[in-house]
Amino acid sequence: MLEALRGLGYSAATALADIIDNSMSARAGRVELTFRWDGTHSHVAILDDGQGMNAQELDLAMRLGEKSPLDQRRAGDLGRFGLGLKTASFSQCRRLTVASLKSGQLNCLRWDLDVLAASSDDGWHLLEGPAEGSEELLQSLKEIDKGTIVVWERLDRIVTPGFTAQDFLNLMDTVEYHLAMVFHRYLDGPRPRLRLFMNGKAVAPWDPFLAKHPATWSSPVVRLLAGGGTEVQCHVLPHKDRLAPHEVQSAGGPDGWTAQQGFYVYRNERLLLAGSWLSLGSARSWTKEEAHRLARIRLDISNTADIDWKIDIRKSTARPPVSVRAELIRLAEDTRARARRVFAHRGQPIRQSGAKPVAQAWRAEHFKGGMRYRIEDSHPAVSAVLSEAGSFAHQVRAMLRVLEETLPVQRIWLDTTDGQETPRTGFSGTHSSEVQAVLSVMYRNLVLKKGMSPEIAREQLLHTEPFNNYQELVAALPDTLDSGNQ
Repeated sequence: MLEALRGLGYSAATALADIIDNSMSARAGRVELTFRWDGTHSHVAILDDGQGMNAQELDLAMRLGEKSPLDQRRAGDLGRFGLGLKTASFSQCRRLTVASLKSGQLNCLRWDLDVLAASSDDGWHLLEGPAEGSEELLQSLKEIDKGTIVVWERLDRIVTPGFTAQDFLNLMDTVEYHLAMVFHRYLDGPRPRLRLFMNGKAVAPWDPFLAKHPATWSSPVVRLLAGGGTEVQCHVLPHKDRLAPHEVQSAGGPDGWTAQQGFYVYRNERLLLAGSWLSLGSARSWTKEEAHRLARIRLDISNTADIDWKIDIRKSTARPPVSVRAELIRLAEDTRARARRVFAHRGQPIRQSGAKPVAQAWRAEHFKGGMRYRIEDSHPAVSAVLSEAGSFAHQVRAMLRVLEETLPVQRIWLDTTDGQETPRTGFSGTHSSEVQAVLSVMYRNLVLKKGMSPEIAREQLLHTEPFNNYQELVAALPDTLDSGNQ
């Protein structure tokens, strides 16, 4: 049975998150993870300063299924099945040692799968004390007043043939990213509820919603009475053109921008599921598409709603109850549409209702054959040329039509989805003098040819793509112009 339980599908990162859940349930404020590389003798230890366990409590904790998932839990309890400590540990190691200090008494028990396999009977032999030669691994527990340490040895699911010290370091990075995401709401703030360390280094929280960034759009919090009491808040992250390089890398998360879109399901503020559309959709289930990469939705459920949401043992899957699906689809559709607009407009903020629209140089047309893109001839730069073209107007329109019909849509799409080769538009990365040169030509045309006042001309340019992103340059345009050619 124990060998079978090892195949539940934990990764090292998700397994360690389950161990930390137990520490949180024990009211720990500090958890220290220690990774020690020594080939096949490598080990991982998790030490917390929680309330600890006496002999009886430790014995119950080491049993499989010591609690029924139907039992009522404390409001802050992150567990459910009574299996996490054991199944998470067995998924990574063959020897699990747990020692706990409470009221001055140190208690220690261990499971050893090799001992069970070599046993001549079918008994469940729970052993007392650390294995011979492993006593020093418990030393850090003896240096605190109370708490618990979990030690993984014989890491056969981690240290496999060919596994090197560098692989071990890479594993530590993966674990850090995952824990920073799963517990970010506990780790954040001036007085965090949890301090988490890996080999002495503090783990910083990773906020998937960039909630503190001024360009992030966040909806009001919506509370759904159905589904066990559910709280939803939708977010559209800024386009990466509006982020600093380090923000782009960080906001992409452990799995990258496209993979991180969707719902983030929390129970008691602990992240259960990151970046999933939860098999929701209108006609069919939504898939993760590049156009919706900026959409992320926080969804909080209570720890009494596990059955309704079909939370599994690994806390890695969730299925919305029928009672909330329609509302979640409605909220997600709106968020996906907003995210698509921000993505398509390269980081321009979503225009609020009632605001003056921006004159765009391109428009999308839907027709029976699909979609096509056309140059907007009402754009001031285009209309100015057409009005002055005279006998050349038909040639200018022919040129524009050729540009429309040869627009390299597929190439643009590939370059956009490839994070290393993002096409630059809107004068992005261009020296301001080049922007100023083009802007001056348009300004002179509006004032000298169209007869606009300088004030009205500047106002129109502020609402013309792409000059709406260069308000300072527009404001610096002169009030007086000579009529000479430029």
